[in-house]
Amino acid sequence: MQALILAGGEGTRLRPLTNTVPKPVLPLAGRPHIAYVIDWLVRHGVDDIVISCGFLAAGMREALQDVEAGVDIRYVEEPDARGTAGAIRFAEDELGDRFLVLNGDVLCDLDLSKLVEVHEAAGARATIALYPVDDPSAYGLVRRSEEGRISEFLEKPDPDQIDTDEINAGAYVLERSVLELIPPDREVSIEREVFPRLVGGELYGARLEGYWLDIGTPERFLQANWDILEGRVQATAGERIGAGVLIDDSADVAERAVIGSNSMIGEGAIVSESVLLPECRIGDHARLQGAILSARVKVEPTAAVEGLVVGEGETVGAAI
Repeated sequence: MQALILAGGEGTRLRPLTNTVPKPVLPLAGRPHIAYVIDWLVRHGVDDIVISCGFLAAGMREALQDVEAGVDIRYVEEPDARGTAGAIRFAEDELGDRFLVLNGDVLCDLDLSKLVEVHEAAGARATIALYPVDDPSAYGLVRRSEEGRISEFLEKPDPDQIDTDEINAGAYVLERSVLELIPPDREVSIEREVFPRLVGGELYGARLEGYWLDIGTPERFLQANWDILEGRVQATAGERIGAGVLIDDSADVAERAVIGSNSMIGEGAIVSESVLLPECRIGDHARLQGAILSARVKVEPTAAVEGLVVGEGETVGAAI
């Protein structure tokens, strides 16, 4: 089975973290996020992976050099932003007759094998993974018939319009013929421009249970780290404390903390609910709570950093 991972977005909601690191390779519990996506695919029999990248594409390739995937991985690099469908069309020379498409900013363990089975049994042209959420109004809901044929997409429904809890989970099985519906050489949304053309026909949805989280905001990025460390998602974590980290004996580093390699935590410092990328320096008696630090950030002694995302190489003074 073949899969295309869409990993070309700029990750604007995670800036300044994503100014220098592509969102799909941001480390979660010590491993690049996209490594978890690859693991997920391999568990469901995928042996051929194409990664569509654009923004900071070189960083994507570099991050995956050390990932032992055991599968063939190839890259296509968009010359400009093409949207979710435009990126698929741009990769057409690498794609076969049937393939999975996955958004590269979602952490999940949904049953992709079931998704493929539903697709094959229905004789579908496209099948969307549907995920149940408590509040579909935040995402837009998907209506379907009992046998799975999708009848409507409804964005930002009013409360009295909500009659299902299923949303588009950002994972699809597509037949190659879907490419014919995507105009070449421009930005195209598969959700808004392609799938609506298939409604009432060969477009199906399959409800999949399990874990699903879009990591695209600071709050959800942090939650993804804790969910991996605490076993709420089927995933193999890396190291919570990276290689070469020095932590003073008097420092307090909570269980909900990830410290990147070659970082230093000073005397009496407190680090809780925070993620530090490599080579950060935390001064004596500094306090971090709900913070995300890019690589090589320096936090000065006695500084308090609460709920901040700090860009690469910046210094946080005690006045903050």
